[in-house]
Amino acid sequence: MATINTKSVSSDLSIDRAMRRAIDLARSVRGRTSPNPPVGAVVLQGDQVVGQGATKPPGGAHAEVVALEAAGNLAKGGTLVVTLEPCNHVGRTPACTEAIRRADIARVIIATRDSNPHVPGGGLEALQGEGIEIGVSQFENEAAELIRPYLSVATAGRPYVTAKWAMTLDGKIAGPQGGESITGTEAMAEAHLLRDQVDAVVIGSETARIDDPRLTVRPAPSDGRQPLRVVLDSDGSLHEDARVIREEGKVLVVTVGESAADRARLEQAGAEIRRVEAGSDGRVDVVSALEALGDRGVAHALVEGGALILGSLFAAQRIDEVVAFVAPRVMRFGIPAVDSPAGIDAGIPHQLDDPVVRQLGQDVMIRGRMVYNTTG
Repeated sequence: MATINTKSVSSDLSIDRAMRRAIDLARSVRGRTSPNPPVGAVVLQGDQVVGQGATKPPGGAHAEVVALEAAGNLAKGGTLVVTLEPCNHVGRTPACTEAIRRADIARVIIATRDSNPHVPGGGLEALQGEGIEIGVSQFENEAAELIRPYLSVATAGRPYVTAKWAMTLDGKIAGPQGGESITGTEAMAEAHLLRDQVDAVVIGSETARIDDPRLTVRPAPSDGRQPLRVVLDSDGSLHEDARVIREEGKVLVVTVGESAADRARLEQAGAEIRRVEAGSDGRVDVVSALEALGDRGVAHALVEGGALILGSLFAAQRIDEVVAFVAPRVMRFGIPAVDSPAGIDAGIPHQLDDPVVRQLGQDVMIRGRMVYNTTG
């Protein structure tokens, strides 16, 4: 591996500003680029931004190419600041390293390298071989966070899973009959922002029956894009009049034993059906369901319940991140946020790594990555 010089960018304010902008650009396209990672790029001529861009939807240009095309001739001799190491292979699009070489860029600064084992690397080495100066900025953590879903599919064959729920102080997500909102408007707005940033939103058939959710982003984003709506429905009994079916956009029903009549009924209503393995309890095996989503190109899944699905995913150690909204209420009776499937030992505690806590109106949001206790 070629030596990478980092000294020239460790305290360069113009590079720092450009990389922050590139990270913001990458964040703006989360949920819209899979199976490619969300990437942002900025072209500098001296201290001036002359081009910028983010990864387009699959089949479209990568961020580097978008930024270079925006810069045009002003890119010559300039600096390309990009959140991820440029690709050095031909896939759906030509190699970004070739576009960089043609633009006569003098320097490339990245935030993190591409560690996808299935993608030929060497982007930085190829650029250095062309006489282009290479640097690494100080924003690796922010850039690495953006590509975790992309790497989850590449390395584990399944989407990165964020579990989200809203609960009372005593851990209830709804009253005995369901359907009641737990949190206020600020927390609900944050929950919709989460939906806007993922590829798919996942619930179980009981949640679909009791709450009848839409699973859409509201208000609708400016580009009209909505995440894939996924219902884990073991026997294919989801009603075709459920709002999750009737809303515009793609719906996937994951099942193990739907009848021919149920399949025809759901497909006629516009749903896609996917059969997976059954677990020991005869219900949809959550691990198989995640693998099916990975096969379908889903890189980031937001699981919103129900309690048994969340419990099964925790038991299988397949939840990567938790976003929990806590309302200052005590319900006493109701549905718990997480339940343990029959036969699962729920006695081993797990925890969040360095959680972030924010107040949203009267509610509190707790967000962090999962750390699983494997010692008991």
